[in-house]
Amino acid sequence: MSITLNRRAFLASTAGFIALHPFSANAATNQAHLRIMETTDLHVHVFPYDYYADKPRDTVGLARTASLIKGIRDEATNSLLIDNGDFLQGNPMGDYIAYERGMKDGDIHPVIAAMNTLGFDASTLGNHEFNYGLDFLMKSLAGANFPVVNANIALELGSDPTKDKTLIPPYVILDHQVTDGSGATHDIKVGLIGFVPPQVMGWDRRHLEGNVQARDILETAKAYLPQMKEQGADVIIALSHSGIGDADASDGMENASVPLAGMDGIDAILTGHSHLVFPSPGYADFAGVDVDAGTLMGTPACMGGFWGSHMGLIDLLIEKDGNEWRVVSAQSEARPISKRNEDRSTTALVDSDETVLSSVQQEHDETLEYIRRAVGKTDAPLHSYFALVADDPSVQIVSIAQLWYIEQMMKGTEHEGLPILSAAAPFKAGGRGGPEYFTDVPKGDVAIKNVSDLYLYPNTARAVRVTGQQVKDWLERSAGMFNQVEPGAQDVVLLNPSFPSYNFDVIDGVTYQIDLSQPSKYDPKGVLLDADASRIVDLQFDGAPLDMTAEFIIATNNYRAGGGGSFPGATPETTVFEGPDTNRDVIVRYIVEQGTISPRADGNWSFKPMAGTSVLFDTGPAASAYLDQVNANIEAAGDGPDGFARFRITL
Repeated sequence: MSITLNRRAFLASTAGFIALHPFSANAATNQAHLRIMETTDLHVHVFPYDYYADKPRDTVGLARTASLIKGIRDEATNSLLIDNGDFLQGNPMGDYIAYERGMKDGDIHPVIAAMNTLGFDASTLGNHEFNYGLDFLMKSLAGANFPVVNANIALELGSDPTKDKTLIPPYVILDHQVTDGSGATHDIKVGLIGFVPPQVMGWDRRHLEGNVQARDILETAKAYLPQMKEQGADVIIALSHSGIGDADASDGMENASVPLAGMDGIDAILTGHSHLVFPSPGYADFAGVDVDAGTLMGTPACMGGFWGSHMGLIDLLIEKDGNEWRVVSAQSEARPISKRNEDRSTTALVDSDETVLSSVQQEHDETLEYIRRAVGKTDAPLHSYFALVADDPSVQIVSIAQLWYIEQMMKGTEHEGLPILSAAAPFKAGGRGGPEYFTDVPKGDVAIKNVSDLYLYPNTARAVRVTGQQVKDWLERSAGMFNQVEPGAQDVVLLNPSFPSYNFDVIDGVTYQIDLSQPSKYDPKGVLLDADASRIVDLQFDGAPLDMTAEFIIATNNYRAGGGGSFPGATPETTVFEGPDTNRDVIVRYIVEQGTISPRADGNWSFKPMAGTSVLFDTGPAASAYLDQVNANIEAAGDGPDGFARFRITL
């Protein structure tokens, strides 16, 4: 039986009364409405506060998302609140707890305290849960008043996934009670199974190698789903901390949610990891995805943005047939906590939940003290508004600090004497983070909050040993950031939106140009497209053409050296140094030693000139204040979408 939705009734409110969702209002005897509420990729954002900018922010915070929950619960006869992972790391509060306060046995992590306050029913792990190590993770999970599940990370592998000794329970079957359309109650069993990208083994190698092993998501699901059915699960929900990607299955997929959703036995799927929203028009052309229906492979799905920006919702109308329950109709959506206005400002749609704020007030106050400590001074502003289109001071200072550190670490080793280069990428460069998501540190004191702003992730320092050819190919991989531009073309869109800024490595210690008229050698994921393609031209070291057979050390981080981003030459096999220090700590130490830093881009890379050609790119509106500091022919070109400003480069 299917229910026709009356959208006008949905969310209608009169005299303080919130109307029931049609599934609840129209359910028949032996039919029940089960609403699944999802948060995902919270990254410790409990307060609506930007710790990097040290100011309130309307668009983030579980405390604001929490204000949606009561009304959303009131619309449904039966509901579950579930988190989809990446809750422990991602802002300075997370770093403060991990690096300064620590987690002792019996401590409650602030994000866990907030989730306990809201009465979450379950969660799964995201890849960033492993950033601080397994001991920190397990102590944090111990404070949760709800089950946390993950099926594809194991302490020991068995003959098949169901024989593995998993790090935490692979799934849970909740005994839940639902009320049907006649008011009668029924006991049902809701199965929840969790998955994380197996790439965590490379991303957090230092914490995980030798301690756990990862399995393929789809292989693991195929093994466990029949077992969950045998154990009585009436409805199975996959908690997939994995993005919406290819529909065709392949081994070791990072973004496996589409083929996962197509597996027999899964009734609904919660997705995440990508920091995007589903259903949304951005997925309209994806195979196996129906944006209008809110389904992946016909299975209802949602993705609730990131940092608490949205509440993902899946509404299931379930019907009892004999002793079994089946889904007869479904609906998905994602509700925002804020809206963007025409003048680029944002307006909160809900207030913060005071009980959630109170649950972490002490840690919030301590975090503010932590981020405001001065460690040195800068005699020029540090900003990333033009980091994707010109050599940039915010990337430059990271590169210089890494180089300073690795030069010390190479002394007395077999690698001493090799020339050292440094690779760094802009982390805050707009994109999915929005038009305010840029590094912007004014001239003057540099505090810990500013270093966190420069380097978002708790990566650790690494060094790899590579050839000149691998240096060139590393840069060719980075140059995939740009669309191909025909000479003489006017106002071509420059940046490839599917290429994340954290994979745009600039290598200091060499000079080079990027020829935009040439095709990219690699696709946005690092897959070789054209072995003969060459965008990197006039590549020089020490004033002479780079010797392709010479050897170099590149200072980088554990993510890149572990294979993150699939950069040629950046592998565990080429890694010659694994530092005990985070890249952030390296930057802090460098600033402390220098006292005052002078972050000025040295112009070691640029675009190859193309007569009569221009390109467009979008960045934050505040970029205008720094336009005269950029070593490129850039001018304002009006407004971009979603609050961004548009600029033109004449090549």
